[in-house]
This record gives sequence, C-alpha cells and structure tokens, in this order.
Amino acid sequence: MTIDDAILQMNLLDHNFFIFLNSETNKVCVVYLREDHDYGIIEANM
Repeated sequence: MTIDDAILQMNLLDHNFFIFLNSETNKVCVVYLREDHDYGIIEANM
C-alpha cells in the first residue's frame, strides 16, 4: 500500500493512525494525524 492509500484508509476508518506495509519500501509503517492536522509517518527499521 502506498502512503497516500494508507492516509485514505485511515480517514475512511476515522482513526488517528494506520499501520500498513509500504509497497515502495517493503517496510512496516505507521501513518498518523498530528496535532497540527498534518500527517506524519514512522517507518520500522527491520
């Protein structure tokens, strides 16, 4: 899943974060809604 797809899914589910497998890096990532209403991403180093 791309980051844009993950943000879309997170918003459709009305969640503050979404865990997904990034199709571009093949790593587990978390996209989240920041307090300033922007998006952040955390990528696991595995």
